[in-house]
Amino acid sequence: MEFADTVLRGGRVYTLDEGFTVAQAIALRDGAVLATGGDDEVSDLIGPGTRVVELAGRAVLPGIDDSHLHGAAWGIGSPPYSLDLSYPAVRSIAEIVETVRGAAGTTPPGDWIVGQGWDVGYLRECLDGERAIPHRSDIDGVSPDHPVCLTDFSGHMVLVNSAALRLAGVDRDTVAPAGGVIDRDESGEPTGILREGAQDLVQSIIPRPDYETRKRAIADAVRRLNALGITAYTEPGLGPGGEGVLGGALGGDAIRAYEELVASGELTARVSVLMLPLAMGETADRLETRVREQQAGLGETDPRLLNVIGVKLFADGVPPNETAYMYEPYGPSQGHGALCVHGASEPLQEAELRRAIDAVHRLGLQAGVHVTGDHGIDITVDAFVEANERHPRDDARHYVIHGDFISDERLAQLGERGYGVNMNPGIKAQITDLMDSVVGEELSARQWPTRSAAESGATFCASSDAPVTAPDWLAGVAGMMTRRSKATGRVSGPEQRVGLETALRAYTTNAARQSFAERWRGSLEPGKVADLVVLDGDPASVDPERLTELRVDLTLFGGAPVYERG
Repeated sequence: MEFADTVLRGGRVYTLDEGFTVAQAIALRDGAVLATGGDDEVSDLIGPGTRVVELAGRAVLPGIDDSHLHGAAWGIGSPPYSLDLSYPAVRSIAEIVETVRGAAGTTPPGDWIVGQGWDVGYLRECLDGERAIPHRSDIDGVSPDHPVCLTDFSGHMVLVNSAALRLAGVDRDTVAPAGGVIDRDESGEPTGILREGAQDLVQSIIPRPDYETRKRAIADAVRRLNALGITAYTEPGLGPGGEGVLGGALGGDAIRAYEELVASGELTARVSVLMLPLAMGETADRLETRVREQQAGLGETDPRLLNVIGVKLFADGVPPNETAYMYEPYGPSQGHGALCVHGASEPLQEAELRRAIDAVHRLGLQAGVHVTGDHGIDITVDAFVEANERHPRDDARHYVIHGDFISDERLAQLGERGYGVNMNPGIKAQITDLMDSVVGEELSARQWPTRSAAESGATFCASSDAPVTAPDWLAGVAGMMTRRSKATGRVSGPEQRVGLETALRAYTTNAARQSFAERWRGSLEPGKVADLVVLDGDPASVDPERLTELRVDLTLFGGAPVYERG
């Protein structure tokens, strides 16, 4: 008789199969699921060498798949590699100043100080109406001997000091690159805020941490993810287009670092990669050559551990920065945002975006397009449809990344073609109240319409977009089920709430499908890989408002423990 290596019994095993079966026990052998069922059935598979885990009512889920998580950037953007400026660690401009002051006291003069995570929507001075946004003068006084670059939570805006602007040669006469914005004061001088593609003016001159340091940061990040129950994620954009973002964390050699971690047996997560051939504002003429160069540089790895499956494209910015491409004007500025692609006019930019999507489609790759504004989303989905009409392909699985203000009509078009949308319920909980004044209460309430997405037939995935938010999938599940603001507790768009099954599928089965991996992972069915997480309680028995109080007790990757809570 074939005995199991491991049996977990006496709990609630959420198989996430088609029928959403909840079993009592699960048996594993040779890194795969052997059987699920009642305790009596599975106990027959216990042999002399079987490890038995008594669940005592605890829940077992498939290993979590965070389907849009910048692992390399989250790793190098976390302490000790970078200052933590995220909420609630930092709640005001004054606290940003004190954090920079502390770093300046321990950093050799002339060396760069970098940080990440500040959110204008949570800075006390901005909330109190004293000012709209931080200024370089806020940090100049505490960092006269250090250039400083502080990336906001979204990764689409930086605050830099005067020393950094001088080193970058940015002054009142500097023209922002295509797809970028340099904020200026009334006199025309830069304020220290650089948005979208303009970030590269400073990011490109920051000395990178050495390669081994960045590789160690990725390995550290994977271990931290395992402790959260995460066993798979999509690395959404690595390549030459990322060299100027977050100190080069999204550059192409991050793929080499992942390959080396596979070779050394240190990669305990299944990573799907989108290549990033173009930076914001670069012409689509370079796309095919860049993609082929990246493909030529790939090594041989187990595709169940590391798989380069598609291309990331940027279409527009983000709503909090008023750079998402919208039909209706933003409340504060009355602007509409714009596409952040190459082109001197809106029609030329639209044509450029369509050309880039068509090129990815022709190359036989999956396209994941960052697009948040309703106008930008319409152009993107139309481009998906047009590309397939010109060059019919089965099962391309293109998808909209973020899709903040996607309409039911566009969701239906994605669903009809087997395409998808990847949303961020954690960000929704973080910026809900801020968005009321930016786009109005009606649009703000519908931002990230999760229920509409789940019911549309499109592949609906949920993700953290770390380091934009922490990779806390339980917070994401709670956010989808409650639609409650983290700052004020207000519920926004209650009609878009979803149930537990829908929320869990967005982090498991649907995420596996996005990565073309649904046949061998994403659910706990016999024959699929034994990636699973044990929680200290049953999510179905917990008030959704308290889901984040659950803790991960055990994470198995290929049947082997990669995290056990002490």
